Amino acid sequence: MAYIQFEHLVKNYGTNVVLKNINLEIEKGQFVTLLGPSGCGKSTLLRCLAGLESVTEGNIYLEGKNITNTNPREREMGMVFQQYSLFPNMTVEQNVAFGLKLKKTEKKELQERVDRMIEIVGLKDKKAYYPAQLSGGQQQRAALARAIVTEPKVLLLDEPLSAIDALLRRSLQTEIRRIQKELNITAIFVTHDQEEAMVMSDEIHLLYEGKIEQSAAPSTLYQNPKTLFAASFIGNYNLLSGEAFASLTKDKIKCEHVGIRPEMIKISNTVSEEEPADQIRGIIENAVVHGNILRYTVLAGKERLNVDVLFEHQEMHMPGKECYLTIRKEDCVFL
Repeated sequence: MAYIQFEHLVKNYGTNVVLKNINLEIEKGQFVTLLGPSGCGKSTLLRCLAGLESVTEGNIYLEGKNITNTNPREREMGMVFQQYSLFPNMTVEQNVAFGLKLKKTEKKELQERVDRMIEIVGLKDKKAYYPAQLSGGQQQRAALARAIVTEPKVLLLDEPLSAIDALLRRSLQTEIRRIQKELNITAIFVTHDQEEAMVMSDEIHLLYEGKIEQSAAPSTLYQNPKTLFAASFIGNYNLLSGEAFASLTKDKIKCEHVGIRPEMIKISNTVSEEEPADQIRGIIENAVVHGNILRYTVLAGKERLNVDVLFEHQEMHMPGKECYLTIRKEDCVFL
């Protein structure tokens, strides 16, 4: 049996069904992300696991034991929220020690564990500081230390980085993953940020309207989305109807939709001598730099396509100019 298992889980709020027959397994030591748009049920699922929400139907198992109706305190889970939830009248050291004091941990062991955890999260020189004296990132690291110092069976992270600026968020993504690996903690992370999920996860469970839409490793989910929603939510797929794709490429296909990743479309300002029949004529409408990626918007027939290329030393294709696109059938996802 998996380390954590959700079995036919249903959660209702009155007539509103938030979670619909969730079946999910998580292995010990994994860093798993529940990903999806607002209102898809990801935070509710996390709160059901923590015991902060009751379950309408179904069961939750931890290490083979049914914990569906177990008191939250007895589930041995650490939780980190978006709001940090540090005690403002306590120092970093006192905040981190709080859970161990509740467990009546012996004084010497308590101090050793607190010191080690503060060092792991990089706050050794800030342990006498109060929350108001810390930056947002430092507060979140203190909250993380407090959650894991008690050595929980599972670490639950409910959008802990969403209130932090982009540059610091990337740094904390790396830090959280490093700490999780170092301590071999089973972690479940909730986010609506696709890039964040891709960077941090061993496995992603994509939720939509209370159901698991797809479960896969990040690379698999990106390269092989199984549904139209998965393709539209993950990455920046160009999504065309099957009819529009056939009209554009003159390729006979039978499917409802086709997904094409922007980086898989080749763009040129001249007709290829090798594959002239396969090229699609277009007009460049826009060119925008995204870091080391140059994204073109190309009008090809009646369709607008995004095309991504590495922003290297080659000359930019200018808006208003004619271009030629190559789309290989084997690079497309048929939905």
